[in-house]
Amino acid sequence: MTTAPIPRFPDGFLWGVSTSAHQIEGAADEREPSVWDAFTAEPGRVKDGSTAAVACDHVHRHREDVALLAGLGVDAYRFSVSWPRVRSPRGLDFYDRLVDDLCAAGVRPVPTLFHWDLPLGLDWLRRDTAERFAEYVSVVAGRLGDRVRKWITLNEPAEHTLLGHALGTHAPGRRLLFDALPVAHHQLLAHGLAVRALRAAGATDIGIANSHGPTWAASEDGADVAAAEFYDVLLNRLFADPLLLGTYPAGLGELMPGDVEADLKVIAEPLDWYGVNYYAPARVGAPRDTETDFGGVRMPAELPFSLRQIEGRPVTDFGWPVVPEGLTELLTGFRDRYGDRLPPVVVTENGCAYDGLDDQDRIAYLDGHIRALHDALTAGVDVRGYFVWSLLDNFEWAEGYARRFGLVHVDFGTLARTPKASYRWFRDVLRAQR
Repeated sequence: MTTAPIPRFPDGFLWGVSTSAHQIEGAADEREPSVWDAFTAEPGRVKDGSTAAVACDHVHRHREDVALLAGLGVDAYRFSVSWPRVRSPRGLDFYDRLVDDLCAAGVRPVPTLFHWDLPLGLDWLRRDTAERFAEYVSVVAGRLGDRVRKWITLNEPAEHTLLGHALGTHAPGRRLLFDALPVAHHQLLAHGLAVRALRAAGATDIGIANSHGPTWAASEDGADVAAAEFYDVLLNRLFADPLLLGTYPAGLGELMPGDVEADLKVIAEPLDWYGVNYYAPARVGAPRDTETDFGGVRMPAELPFSLRQIEGRPVTDFGWPVVPEGLTELLTGFRDRYGDRLPPVVVTENGCAYDGLDDQDRIAYLDGHIRALHDALTAGVDVRGYFVWSLLDNFEWAEGYARRFGLVHVDFGTLARTPKASYRWFRDVLRAQR
């Protein structure tokens, strides 16, 4: 980490932090169940055997968390709306209060309408789930649209497809491999229908939060290069091309269900901005002969690629390599690939898991990535915002409470919040940007 000041970003650049409903809200008895409730109830699904029934108890402590946001000095707070909570009596009342309190604190509310907590009984393998999603979006927009200006439809449909439906390590725990492709299509269709519903409600600032990262071949060998190209299509272009170009990558459209040509017209509804969640590049090689474990995820031998470690880099407590310049590479690569079809970009998630209150490693990580983002801006990418993941330590999906991504430490016994060194560092960065 350099001691030089972080370069100035343009006036109006949006600085924020992110969370998601299932990971922080708690109050599980005050909402309908989700696929994640069913998943975590199964022994062995979560590494520490925990659930998100209480999590950070954000539902009952949100005013304390809004005060932390105000003290941090962010422009915006990206949270997610729990579809199961909205389906319960008075579920939208909580979001009414949260949005009111955010506005009173001078923090812009930026809700994500789906962050993996699908109501139990719905299924992304079914087309009608996309239609139910659009109906839910209309209800939320009708209630909050007078105060919310910036909307996010879906969070990381790639991970929800791959981890939840292809490999089975996330809810709903299916291991369908390539038979999970309809899940990708129906989520993308849900996004397009949601954009239409938001537009009908008067929204003019709509994006999506897609996860992306550069794909590096493990070697120059032809088999490794081909495997890396396929992985890049599957994790990057499958979820960007339909949105930005109105087409699927070659060979994938015919694998999707329904009238794909008609659906793509819905999926490609124009966006006001494009959200990117970035954590690290992927190093990819030819398939292995046997099942392998990569970062706690079982990778079947049937896959036409295998993930490899990126050597010579520091790693987070999650084992993820720290590669700030990968963010610059990713954003300039998107600019080159999509040209004027790429709308302004917002980094909707970027962060790291480290223990401790004096989290100097997190400070170094964020410092490096913010500088890499400025490099992309200098290279001509139209970047409009940056959100740190995450405000609070939280329930980290299948990892339980073992991984801490927060700028604020949460004692999961007492639920006490304690700002970390990184909170104070980011606060000072934002003050210098004013």
